[in-house]
Amino acid sequence: MEIRELYQELIIDHSKNPKNFGVLKGADFHAEGINPLCGDSYEVFIKMDGGKISEVKFTGVGCAISKSSASMMTEAIKGKSKKEALELLEDFREMLGGSKKDLGKLSVFQGVHDYPSRVKCASLVWFTMAAAINKKKNVSTE
Repeated sequence: MEIRELYQELIIDHSKNPKNFGVLKGADFHAEGINPLCGDSYEVFIKMDGGKISEVKFTGVGCAISKSSASMMTEAIKGKSKKEALELLEDFREMLGGSKKDLGKLSVFQGVHDYPSRVKCASLVWFTMAAAINKKKNVSTE
């Protein structure tokens, strides 16, 4: 099996069985994100404990790329500080722009660079997470 096929399987699995999907009651941070061009719409909820992200959840609807990105983002930022989560967003954004950064499991999204219209799908929930941390209520890809 080719690496690209393995990546596609991982994206499909996270899309069909998203991790950390649901509303997080008592969240310290919350924001909504929308991509008006395609209709992807997500909410991100973050709870902090001792300066670290202790819980993170998301709800919403979107394509396989956006939902799997949301699922994998929640796993990637759990246990990180706000600063570390925002730094990971920057690394992820650079990777989507064509950088060959090794971001572990998140590297499955490197191929999205070849499909510019899908970059917003992969990054929407990440920018929503940043909006939540920065106490903005919503973000749009437009």
